[in-house]
Parts: sequence; C-alpha cells; structure tokens
Amino acid sequence: MQIAITRSSICAHAAHAAVEAAVAYGGAIDKAVVAAVVDSSGDLVALLRADGAFKPSIGIAQDKAYTAAVFGAPTEALSQALSANATLHQGIALRPGVVLFAGGIPIVVDGAIIGAIGVSGGSEDEDRDCARAGLAALGL
Repeated sequence: MQIAITRSSICAHAAHAAVEAAVAYGGAIDKAVVAAVVDSSGDLVALLRADGAFKPSIGIAQDKAYTAAVFGAPTEALSQALSANATLHQGIALRPGVVLFAGGIPIVVDGAIIGAIGVSGGSEDEDRDCARAGLAALGL
C-alpha cells in the first residue's frame, strides 16, 4: 500500500518572475495591480503590489490565486461551473478565501497544478490579462 505522494510545486524564482510580469503588464495598461502566486496547496509564495495599488487588492489577489490552486480551475470558470446550482454557488462563494470572479488562473506544468496566480486592481478582463502575462513569463 502506498502511504505517501509527491507533489510538485512552483519555485520561488518562477513565482517572483510571474508576479513581476503581471504587475508590469498592469503598468503597461495603466492599472496599478497586485499579483500573488501560491503553491499547489494555496500557500503564498510571492506577492507584488504596484505603487498606488488599492490596499484591499492584496487580499483579493491572494484569494484569487488560492481559489484557482485548490479548485484547479480559473476563478471565473469555477463560478460558471457552479452557476447551475445557486445553493452550491453561494455555499462555495461564502467559504473563507474563495473568489468567484476573473483573475485567478492555475499554473499547470505537465498536467499537474503546481500553483496559481491571482491578480486584482483592474476590471475582471484586465486582471485576467495581467495573470496571463504572468503565465507567459513562465512560458505557459
């Protein structure tokens, strides 16, 4: 019987590259954002707040990353998947640290979720684009 598993996780160097790229993309579109990267368990690895970014965006970015990592889906896709069951959608949305709007995306390597990135500070589309820029910096 197997009693242990090995789980891959994003390294700090890659997490820092992702948040830097996401925040830089935000600057390029004139949005002061916060970007967070968590590991596969949803624990914070890197966080960067652009100058002037809205303080509550710190927690929101981290929550988006957490949600994407532990549920294994982009935050907006999770919301869409739950939308057919209002009770379930509300119940999941009320869980601490869960965010069900765009801006959180899992980081997947070789089919395994190794973490996630979350961005807050712009519109949903802007946050999603910043998160994608973070993934692009990792070659994903």
